Amino acid sequence: MAGLGLVTVLVAGLASLFMAWAIGAGSSGSTPFAPAVGANAISIMRAGFLVGILGLLGAVVQGGNVTEAVGRDLIIGDPLSATAATVALLVAASLVAIGIFTGYPIATAFTVTGAVVGTGLAMGGDPAWGKYVEILTLWVATPFVGGGIAYATARMLRSDDLPDTPTISLLGGVVGLILANVQFVFLGPDDEQRSLAQTVVAEIGGGVVTYAAMSLVLAVLVGGIVARRTRIDPERAQRRFLLALGGLVAFSAGGSQVGLALGPLLPLLSEYELPLVAILFGGGLGLLIGSWTGAPRMIKALSQDYSSLGPRRSIAALIPSFAIAQTAVFFGIPVSFNEIIVSAIIGSGYAARSEDGEVSGAKMGYTILAWVASLVGALLLSYGLFLTVTSLV
Repeated sequence: MAGLGLVTVLVAGLASLFMAWAIGAGSSGSTPFAPAVGANAISIMRAGFLVGILGLLGAVVQGGNVTEAVGRDLIIGDPLSATAATVALLVAASLVAIGIFTGYPIATAFTVTGAVVGTGLAMGGDPAWGKYVEILTLWVATPFVGGGIAYATARMLRSDDLPDTPTISLLGGVVGLILANVQFVFLGPDDEQRSLAQTVVAEIGGGVVTYAAMSLVLAVLVGGIVARRTRIDPERAQRRFLLALGGLVAFSAGGSQVGLALGPLLPLLSEYELPLVAILFGGGLGLLIGSWTGAPRMIKALSQDYSSLGPRRSIAALIPSFAIAQTAVFFGIPVSFNEIIVSAIIGSGYAARSEDGEVSGAKMGYTILAWVASLVGALLLSYGLFLTVTSLV
């Protein structure tokens, strides 16, 4: 029986790798650089290569919170068994893979969350209503917050009344402020995550005053660098800023999305006493392979099919995407990068809809339908499939 249990865990591990590949080829691999590709700031193949590397790095240093949440917080009761984890991962990965090959970005967090909840309920667990409210709040708010900020930012960047240098440098300062509060595993003790600002407070003290001062210093530093480059060559500075934002979003994608692949597997690996960093590295490798082998198709879909974006509207789309992604990582909430990026792309494209930033209404409608169907479908399929498998085995 011990040998059978090990085989089941290995099968679940393969399902997790399949899920990691599907996520890398889909949401985490395609979305971060899609606006930059749409603005012709980087080629599709180069974007796929970079997002794989940055996603792996983000998975290792930021992936713990979401992994723990998906693995332990979605169902009250016994953790997922090896069979339940395998069923959940295979159902979710299959739905995401269908989205990849049809060109419609399935919301990965919806499929994984639905599949984990479905198998957990089939095992006899109870719903974690508090966590569901937290998750749904972010999911519902993302299109309005992300799209709204992207719209307002795009309008500001396109305004003839606002000069480029102070506007772009202000946005750079906002990015610097977020960076000061991004949490990393290697900055905290005992595998805990800690931000740059928190690290400075821990070292020199000062509490809230030191924390605010550190955040402000980094904001001014980044804003000053962006302002200097914008004064020298505005067009080149915008493209570099855009690529930097794409890199930050790719890093954030790895930290968020790896938990969707590894979360269901986490309870099964606890008895083997594997370091969490090693587990996250394995999941990050799966994301990397998926990004390198399957992301170009979805990058094209996002960069060209939803809205025709220039550098300014692409910057407007990536700033709220970076902020929302890091919020999700901080609170350990599984979130779909397809939802984040698509909402921001639509918001920034809508700001210029009367000119060259046309938004495809049909494509947007089909995408929303796919998101809802993936959540409900994953829950029902995983619930029914688990009961079927357990009745036969």
